Amino acid sequence: MKRDLTDRPRLLLADDHAILLEAFKRLLEPVYEVVGTVTNGRALVEAALRLKPDAIVADIGMPQLNGLDACEELTGQLPDTRLVFLTVNEDPDIAAEAIRRGAAGYLLKKAVASELFTALERVLSGRFYITPLISSEPLAVFIARAQHGHGGHKLSLRQREVLQLLAEGRAMKEAADLLKISPRTIAFHKYTMMEQLGFKTSAELVQYAVRLGLVSSEENRPST
Repeated sequence: MKRDLTDRPRLLLADDHAILLEAFKRLLEPVYEVVGTVTNGRALVEAALRLKPDAIVADIGMPQLNGLDACEELTGQLPDTRLVFLTVNEDPDIAAEAIRRGAAGYLLKKAVASELFTALERVLSGRFYITPLISSEPLAVFIARAQHGHGGHKLSLRQREVLQLLAEGRAMKEAADLLKISPRTIAFHKYTMMEQLGFKTSAELVQYAVRLGLVSSEENRPST
């Protein structure tokens, strides 16, 4: 399955589990040029803009900035870079949301290794790939529904960034430092979201973040 080393597509890999990240790198290196690996969503955006890879293989649940929002940030800036999500999230609605945000592929970590190569081959040729493990719909139907549907999110990108950091248990000052805004602005976004969504407590806001896939239930801690 090897190809000419001078003509290999360039990949950037993103996953917050270092052991898995190294395993994916070793799996893909015989076929692709792995130009970088990162372990959080903000590092993904920075590395992608710097390296301009042909494709990105990323998890959805990553610290600081989740894969969906990272994808949305990159779609307009790197239109020629194809993004494939490799995740444990089996929710078809999350897969549809990924396509709406600009992703070209979606598959599960429990898939066999050959499926990842199939997905990359298809997206690098300009097509889409959605694993049959999450949807029995024909691919064209799934993609059309995803692209022409309406996202379930009521929050802006900035609000989701703030929500994710608070749901990860970060203090307002730490979240403000990461986003390069003031703690007062973080507080404004937090209470605006609570009012907008009709929530009374921080715990409700965190549970909403879990439902959106911004953080996993294992990371579920009340924000400050």
